Amino acid sequence: MSAALFAQENAPREVKAWAGRSYSVHQDSYTPSFDVDGKDTKVRNVILMIGDGMGMGAVNSAMYANGSLTMTNLRTFGLVRTQSADNFTTDSAASGTAYAAGEKTNNGYVGMNTDQERIANLPEKLSPLGFACGVVSTDDLNGATPASFFAHQAARGSTAAIWADLSDCYLSFASAGTRKVYESLDMATRTNIEKQFKVVFDPAQAGDAERLIYLPESVKADRGDYLPRTTKMAIDFLSSHSKKGFFLMVEGARIDKEEHGNNYSGMVRETLDFDKAIEEAIRFAEKDGHTLVIISADHETGGTVMNFGVPADGLVMGTFTSKGHTPMMVPLFAYGPKSYMFMGTQENSDVSNKIYSLLSGKKSK
Repeated sequence: MSAALFAQENAPREVKAWAGRSYSVHQDSYTPSFDVDGKDTKVRNVILMIGDGMGMGAVNSAMYANGSLTMTNLRTFGLVRTQSADNFTTDSAASGTAYAAGEKTNNGYVGMNTDQERIANLPEKLSPLGFACGVVSTDDLNGATPASFFAHQAARGSTAAIWADLSDCYLSFASAGTRKVYESLDMATRTNIEKQFKVVFDPAQAGDAERLIYLPESVKADRGDYLPRTTKMAIDFLSSHSKKGFFLMVEGARIDKEEHGNNYSGMVRETLDFDKAIEEAIRFAEKDGHTLVIISADHETGGTVMNFGVPADGLVMGTFTSKGHTPMMVPLFAYGPKSYMFMGTQENSDVSNKIYSLLSGKKSK
């Protein structure tokens, strides 16, 4: 059994660990007004937020450890089935492709159907209609989830080929790991990417770029506020680059990585970090009035169970039943106009098709 202790007090976010326990300070959550939530006003922007491996065990643990979460302060709730075309337990490539392209595929496939044919992702469908599209992740940019929104490869481990696909994609903005990974690519790949995007390693270098890739030094535990800060950066960039609207995918990738290691306190810490990015999205949606925010997961990892807690003290304890993925349904939270469309139980591929229909006004093929 592992445990996490989270004190609810206002102080810098510092994490210390000892003897299987960790102590972290409390972070404030945000509760929006619900004036636009569930209304039938037009949806111009969609922000899809994917917590990698974030099942109800992770959500419950983080919520009780911290006292509250922005995502659990929302009113619209659903469940998502994550099975892939060839396996009852999905991987991130198959589920990422389902969210990106609206079609179930085999584990390991990125942007390809079960016959290893390319399937159009949301940026490929929406960009020709005038929407600006982007991705943000705490994984490497070639990671299965972000890659599903721009690449087409039959093997998720085809790192060089996935990066090469960036030079022929429909994204306007991308940020994930990392400068070191990018500089390890061959010169031809980097040259082709830089013909299409301005590539920067510091957000202050962005300038007036029409298409931007921002690669930080790190997306690991030492990244600071990278995820919420870059979520806001992406929203600002995309909203200023299209009068039609935008689509943005944001991934909290390291929840899954902590769960694979059965690191309970790390899972809670990463879920809290993801929740700060969610807050940025919700604050924008509340102010904008035409933005729908959808929060879910590609799959559950670890078979996580919270089995004890003292919420008043910020103490939670839990166990893992696995070091891998599980087939359990994952939660979905939504906020904004038409949020009611995501209530109930649905397939991960359904989420993508609903997003396309809402933004395009067309039925997904």
